[in-house]
Amino acid sequence: MTDVIPHGTSENHDGAWLLRYELHLPHPRTRVWAAVATPEGLRGWLCAADVLEPRLGGAVTLRWLNAGPEGVHCGHVTAWFPERVAEYTVDLHGRIRFHLEPDGPSATVLRFTNEFPGDDALRLDCLAGWHQHFDFLVDALADRPKDWSTWSAGRWQELRAAYAGPS
Repeated sequence: MTDVIPHGTSENHDGAWLLRYELHLPHPRTRVWAAVATPEGLRGWLCAADVLEPRLGGAVTLRWLNAGPEGVHCGHVTAWFPERVAEYTVDLHGRIRFHLEPDGPSATVLRFTNEFPGDDALRLDCLAGWHQHFDFLVDALADRPKDWSTWSAGRWQELRAAYAGPS
């Protein structure tokens, strides 16, 4: 894959998948934090945060804007260190963790992990989905938030096929 987003990795531990991405973003940590830890920021690239209580143990309800009613997932904030770590644990998607580190004075390394139980098909779905959402994040950070009315499954299907490898 020759995209801006590096290929995600996955490993299985006792029936749970752990997906990892590392993104080097040319934006200050405060800007990336706003994108991953505020309702306004999340809407521009990932989902609507219908509920987001920004504290450890706070409630969270994430509504994926490219899905129907099955795209609503509830849970809690399971780690919260402002401008460093935002972690949400929700039904279906499991533990979603954004870990931000400075990369010089005006850039950020985003280390992302997603841990969830499921089969290999769900792993491939999630690898493709996160990859596509990180494409949207890059655009949102460049002041081009996702227009969800234009979303189609075509790019996701290409990514899923690439993560699945040759048949």
